[in-house]
Amino acid sequence: MSQKQFSNTDVPGDKPADPYKATNLTEPDLKEKVQDLVSFMESCKFGMMTTRIESSGLLTSRCMALAAKEGGGVDLLFHTNTESGKTDDLKNDPKINIAFLNSTGEWASVSGEAEIVTDREMVRKYYSPALKAWLGDLEDGKHDGGPEDPRIGVIKVMAVTATYAIATGTALGRGANIVKGAITEAAPKVNKLREISEAELQQCK
Repeated sequence: MSQKQFSNTDVPGDKPADPYKATNLTEPDLKEKVQDLVSFMESCKFGMMTTRIESSGLLTSRCMALAAKEGGGVDLLFHTNTESGKTDDLKNDPKINIAFLNSTGEWASVSGEAEIVTDREMVRKYYSPALKAWLGDLEDGKHDGGPEDPRIGVIKVMAVTATYAIATGTALGRGANIVKGAITEAAPKVNKLREISEAELQQCK
């Protein structure tokens, strides 16, 4: 583990500086870790895609619908208009993050590198008629929002690392644990917090 670059205090050597993480981090077998991540992403359907803006270097995010998955379910595919700003961002810097969140506070963060795919075979494979609503028909016989429209591409995110937290037990049980934690001043165990390394993700692809 790399040494921390920022610290604001010294804590007792026998106490975790981050009690929440120490209590909730779990290490099941790799198959379970990956399958729970894949299932959670599927249930969310939409993720926030973060890229670096080409002109300023600042980060920006936008909501994207998950179109498909490859690589054992951890490489993520999204439709894109190739003429949009995010393709410029990714051409300049392919590093990317996709974040998922549901209404109960469960979340996942997938970091990796993106490729802009314009191969028509892949576009046809994952094409959805709903794309016509977003691209429209420019009435030139070419840019009609159909599968042969050259504006339609696929952003393929090759996952490098992932972190996620999914709830344990029922909402009532988690609430009771939080109340107990406030009384006992001990971090409550309410989530399955998991980290998947680059080496682990390579094993499942």
